[in-house]
Amino acid sequence: MNQEEFKAKAKQSIDEVSAKINELKAKREAAKEDAKAEYDETLRDLEAKKIDLEAKYEDLENASEEKWEEVKQAFSSASDSFKEGFDKLKSLFA
Repeated sequence: MNQEEFKAKAKQSIDEVSAKINELKAKREAAKEDAKAEYDETLRDLEAKKIDLEAKYEDLENASEEKWEEVKQAFSSASDSFKEGFDKLKSLFA
């Protein structure tokens, strides 16, 4: 995958992350009362990871040829971290 394709995929990932967070916020009210505190904490963590992901995307946009692989790996790692947090939150309702 070339740089432009990766950037497009990265942008799509950020859009999906935003949609998932909005969906989770809407579902919060359905959470059991005793799970809401953990839900809120995990949601805050996901929002922080989203901010980190957006920063990594900015790095992608501005990366030089020499730094491309490093920045690409950092974005992929941040994306994986978000997915793990999202899965953790989903497991609260399984």
